[in-house]
Amino acid sequence: MEAAAAEQPAGIRFEDVTVSYHGTTVLDGLTLDVRPGEVMALLGPSGSGKTTALRSVAGFVEPERGRIHLAGRDITELPPHRRGIGMVVQSYALFPHMRVDQNVAFGLQAQRVPRAEIPARVADALGKVGMADYARRHPRELSGGQQQRVAIARALAIRPRVLLLDEPLSALDAQLRTGMLAELARLHRELPELTILYVTHDQIEALTLADRIGVMRDAKLVDCGTAEELYRAPRDEFVARFLGGANLLPVRIVGDGPRAGTLAAALVGPDGVDASAEPLAVTGGGVAAGERALVCVRPHLLRLAGDAGLPGTVVEVQWRGAVHRLTVDVAGHAVTVDAPELKAPPAPGETVRLSVAAEDAVLLGSGRRG
Repeated sequence: MEAAAAEQPAGIRFEDVTVSYHGTTVLDGLTLDVRPGEVMALLGPSGSGKTTALRSVAGFVEPERGRIHLAGRDITELPPHRRGIGMVVQSYALFPHMRVDQNVAFGLQAQRVPRAEIPARVADALGKVGMADYARRHPRELSGGQQQRVAIARALAIRPRVLLLDEPLSALDAQLRTGMLAELARLHRELPELTILYVTHDQIEALTLADRIGVMRDAKLVDCGTAEELYRAPRDEFVARFLGGANLLPVRIVGDGPRAGTLAAALVGPDGVDASAEPLAVTGGGVAAGERALVCVRPHLLRLAGDAGLPGTVVEVQWRGAVHRLTVDVAGHAVTVDAPELKAPPAPGETVRLSVAAEDAVLLGSGRRG
């Protein structure tokens, strides 16, 4: 039975997993499949339950309800050291008195790997993360990024089927984080059979690395899909705002749009009155004429138009190198526009018109993923 389970692909399944601390629910009914060989990011603010989900897979947290499966095997009650899982935490957790090679060998020794095999396993793991030349150094002699590589090497040395990463880059500065993101992406390309569960509150990390993203809020999974699905068609206001900047505009549906799959929508002002002279063409369905909805428009998808489009007044202009970020008052709504660097940007107080393609103005809830 053990051998058969080990041969199965190493996917993770959460089945209605609930965890509570001192009467407070910190993970509420999580049901989620992490496919074999994929990178699944759990993204959410502090206290959303994402780290608890990861720790429940590692075996450090015991669910009060639900089951956890690895490669088709129920591991809910299996001790952590018998799960065959590698884990990297944000503090690195390296032993300061041990050299790099000794740190990496620690897990192998704990697993009682034959002593003769350990040097080759250590060298292989350090080679995968580009740290072979630092084997004889101590952690205090390494940069933060190098220490993180050693922590990953230690996790890989036991040859896990699943790698758990808990905010692994949060202690690094921006430049080191960018470099480590590239290294993690390379590592996944070289180890395509490795399933990775990646916990982060940083949307850039999730968008860069993940095959799919699970968005969490208040101990619950609120949406799950590919980065493109979540970004282009968020399920609700929280997902839209948390995963990338979003303009969320209240509209009233006034009829069918110019093409199949589109609707005509009138912008509604803060006073509840239709505020646009010309209706917007928006993508989505399930909303009848006369009903209210929210439309999601990303700042970089809005364009400064000529005579057509929504009229607005420029409130603020910021130069951000590649773009000018404009804040425009459109019928009482503060709308953010990221316009490619303009030679002559409009000044505060000027009137502009904004246009957006129908496929880039998406009704919230249109991206149903089951």
